[in-house]
Amino acid sequence: MHIYLYEPRSERHQGLTRELATAGMRPVMIGPEFFRTDLSLLNRGGNDQRPFLLAAEGEATIAQIRLLRSAGCANPIIVLRDFRNSTHTAEALNAGADDDMTIPLKVIELRSRLNSVLRRAKGHASESVTVGEVTAYFDGRDPVVAGTRVRLSRREHAIFQHLALNPNRIVSKAAIYDAVYGMAEEQPLDKVIDVYICKIRKKIDAAAVSGRPYIETVYGRGYKLTAEHPDAAPLDDVRTAAVA
Repeated sequence: MHIYLYEPRSERHQGLTRELATAGMRPVMIGPEFFRTDLSLLNRGGNDQRPFLLAAEGEATIAQIRLLRSAGCANPIIVLRDFRNSTHTAEALNAGADDDMTIPLKVIELRSRLNSVLRRAKGHASESVTVGEVTAYFDGRDPVVAGTRVRLSRREHAIFQHLALNPNRIVSKAAIYDAVYGMAEEQPLDKVIDVYICKIRKKIDAAAVSGRPYIETVYGRGYKLTAEHPDAAPLDDVRTAAVA
C-alpha cells in the first residue's frame, strides 16, 4: 500500500518510514509545497486513492485538511499527533479528517484503521464482502472460495482488494496500477497487471465448485469481480447437472 506522508521532522519521518515498511506500507514523502499544487488532480479519473498521514501542526494541519477536501479529494486522511488533545482532535475531524492517532503508533492498528476507512468509503460496513462463492476480506486475510482458502501473494492481495472493494463494478487497469505501484521507484509496464489478474483468476476459478469465472475482463475498460455472467448457467443448474 502506498501512502502520502507529511512529517517535516527528519528524525521522525525516518522512524515512521521504517515502521510503515514492516507492514508493507510505502510512504511517499510530501512537504508544504504539495498543498500549493492543483489538488483537484488527485482524484481525477478515480485513480489516486492513497491515504494521507499528516503530522499535526496546529492550524496548519487544519488548513491542509480543508485544502484537500475543498479540492474534492476523497482520499482517507489520518492525523498523527505527539500528544492526545481532544480539542485539536475534534477540530481535525470536523475539518474532514477520517481519524486521529497518537504517536508512537502500532502499524497493525494503523492498517486496520485505514482498511476501515477504505471499505466504508466504498459502502462496506462489514469486514468482508461475498460475491457468489467468493468471500473477500478487507483485513489482509486470504479470500475463501466455496469454503476453501485461496492463498494470494502480497501483490495479488493488493490487486484483489481493489476488485473486492468494488464488486460488480468495473475497475480500470490504470486505477489498479496506480494503487499498487503508485510512485514506486521501479515502475514496471502496466502489462504486469494483466499477468497478476490472470494468476488470481486461475486460483479462484480452481477453487470454485460451480466452474463459474468470477473475475471478468471488460476489454478496453478494466476488470470486474462479479458472479453475474449473462452466458453462464445459473448456479443451481450447474449443481443439478453435476449431480446428474
